[in-house]
Amino acid sequence: MTARSTFSPDLFDGKVVLVTGGGTGLGQAIALKLAALGAKVAITGRRVEPLQETVAAIEAAGGRAMWRSADVRDPSAIEALFDAVEAELGPIDGLVNNAAGNFLACAEDLSDNAFDAVVKTVMYGSFYGTRAAGRRWIAAGRKGVVLSIVVPYATSGSAFVLPSAMAKAGVLAMTRSLAVEWGLYGIRLNALSPGPFPTKGATDRLMIPGVAEAALQRVPLGRFGDPEELAELAAFLLCDASGYLTGQDIVLDGGEAIKGAGTFSAYTDMPRDQVKAMMAMMRPPKKA
Repeated sequence: MTARSTFSPDLFDGKVVLVTGGGTGLGQAIALKLAALGAKVAITGRRVEPLQETVAAIEAAGGRAMWRSADVRDPSAIEALFDAVEAELGPIDGLVNNAAGNFLACAEDLSDNAFDAVVKTVMYGSFYGTRAAGRRWIAAGRKGVVLSIVVPYATSGSAFVLPSAMAKAGVLAMTRSLAVEWGLYGIRLNALSPGPFPTKGATDRLMIPGVAEAALQRVPLGRFGDPEELAELAAFLLCDASGYLTGQDIVLDGGEAIKGAGTFSAYTDMPRDQVKAMMAMMRPPKKA
């Protein structure tokens, strides 16, 4: 998909947004989009090279950005990160909880460390970042917005990704809980649930050979998502135009989740004339 935007290029002028896991994948796409729309963007992650490359790309395009390597599972590292961002770019206006980890495993084979690695990155990391942002906004009397990247199976659960399902469900519960608790402060929290958006790394870990074709068949729109589409939606959820939207989970999956929920939705995978012929055979004969 060609990079373009529905929004004015000055949409985020004067705003500072922190994106965790912003050096690669969907987090990087969001960071690049926000910078293109005028935001001063801070990104964090544990690997330095992709962070440096993403900041360099933003600066080459005329934007302003900074990076800092941090472990979101460590609350002291999060506090130091926020202090560093505020010192260099100014008070933070928006936070994107995107840092995550995931892998396929049978639940009975999960080790303690494997479970902890996912849950602490996704759920603890999102809480630590959200708490740090909320404390600062409340103390300063400033409004703020938090966008957490979750998954459609945060509400349904999913086999073979149990730690991720549990952690993302927790993040979604946090989003809805704090939307109510912090609403009086003018703080908004929403979640964005991407469906199949192939990205380097995540796709390799989660897509067994041959599964991609089956995954594509589950999407009514007949294609995978493009990171540009997700970044556009993220920009809307973070900007003032969505100022009355809070506590919501927006699913961006080409219709995959609702197709899977329909008892007869699999018929859409068959040639339509075959479906109609089958249905005609099921009708009772007309009375003479």
